[in-house]
Amino acid sequence: MKRIRVLTVDDSALMRNILSAVINQQPDMEMVGTAPDPLIAREMIKQLNPDVLTLDIDMPKMDGLEFLSRLMRLRPMPVVMISSMTTRGSKATMAALEHGAVDFLAKPDQRIAGNLELWGVQVAEKIRIAAKAKLGRQAEVASPILRGITVDPQSIVAIGSSTGGTEALRQVLTPLPASVPGIVIAQHMPAGFTRSFAQRLDSLCQIKVHEADDGEPVLPGTALIAPAHPRDG
Repeated sequence: MKRIRVLTVDDSALMRNILSAVINQQPDMEMVGTAPDPLIAREMIKQLNPDVLTLDIDMPKMDGLEFLSRLMRLRPMPVVMISSMTTRGSKATMAALEHGAVDFLAKPDQRIAGNLELWGVQVAEKIRIAAKAKLGRQAEVASPILRGITVDPQSIVAIGSSTGGTEALRQVLTPLPASVPGIVIAQHMPAGFTRSFAQRLDSLCQIKVHEADDGEPVLPGTALIAPAHPRDG
């Protein structure tokens, strides 16, 4: 059985040791390396070719979000954010997902320090799911969409966007005029984040963007984002 090769990037030696112990206890995983900062991680990725990266945010030399953004442009790979800043609903978590992270988990704090075993189970499961993600280099939108184009108001545009595609989706939607046909979007993203993602797009776009409700009609000038289900995250 091929093991999932994991590389951890975290400036905390304690967290690197904890994650190494968790990963190496899994029969289907191996920790191939740990890095204290993104600059060292960059070289280790080239040398070790890991399947999944776990990434902290608050680190010296370069923060995790900036490194994630660069990584997804140059060498896309599944990334699970593990940081005290990546709690559910936080701005840092939303930013990480928009930059292309597959999933997230908060670091253990005092409340769950006594139950590291359960936390380790969560880490392992998220890494297994991340390893199955198929990521490609982030696409660039070739040119702005023409505003004078004629469209059928009765038509509907359907867009499917996989893990890491949030930035490309933003580039597609922001130039659209309010006269476009209705748009339906399926964006792979952990449950609970499609609403805040839709709100952010709505603030940037000429069209209206929001999370879809059951039975809601698809109207011209509006983009509906399908809510994520727990199994999507």
